[in-house]
Amino acid sequence: MNALLVDDSRLARTELRHLLRAFPEVTVVGEARHAGEARTQLQDLQPDILFLDIHMPGETGFELLASLDVAPHVIFTTAYDEYALQAFEVNALDYLLKPIQENRLAAALAKARTKLMTPAPVSALAPAAGPEPEEPAPALLTEQDQVFVKDGEQCWFVRLADIRLFEINGSYTQIYFEQHRPLIPRTLQHLEQRLDARVFFRANRQQIINLKWVESIEPWFSNTLKIKLRGGGPEVEVSRQQSARFREMLSL
Repeated sequence: MNALLVDDSRLARTELRHLLRAFPEVTVVGEARHAGEARTQLQDLQPDILFLDIHMPGETGFELLASLDVAPHVIFTTAYDEYALQAFEVNALDYLLKPIQENRLAAALAKARTKLMTPAPVSALAPAAGPEPEEPAPALLTEQDQVFVKDGEQCWFVRLADIRLFEINGSYTQIYFEQHRPLIPRTLQHLEQRLDARVFFRANRQQIINLKWVESIEPWFSNTLKIKLRGGGPEVEVSRQQSARFREMLSL
């Protein structure tokens, strides 16, 4: 994967270049200090990934993207968290807050790798070349990934590690983190496909718990378990089938 770094801070570019040395599949093909330089280098170098700062002299990172007919996959790098919503509106792969952590960078590059490996759609005018490829499975999220959550007029950018419970609430799923309880239009089945099963456990038809937030476990009726989570929220009754799976997973 060829990457272009765009940031008005030489120190920030140097630090990011240093972090990227841990990922031999990534080649930094150029650097730019502002949108004008970036636009020229994008045309000349055709990178796969654009690491893009938001606040720069002249045009912002968003204004640069708006001026492009075609853009590579974008990973925003910024010291400000208030632009997360706008970043997702322009289909950014990820939004990394400075100082950038290596595990977050690794997760962002995994998303880029998945996108780049997905075959481009075939034109309807092209002759058929066999059966259509299966739709790729959604990229697995790690507990260190940050996800954008919106409920009404409120928005959050939250680490999955900080979410202790997902619970069905009508036709929505309620998320428990800190003191917040937003609702999102996602099913537990969809979330289960995206979450790391070593951390997020499907306790029953209604709830997925973060195992790292378990405070206590006690035997319950008919050989089931009841789990209490740190930080509040309802006690979770684990179904009989999942109780057996829980014991099998976590026993020595």
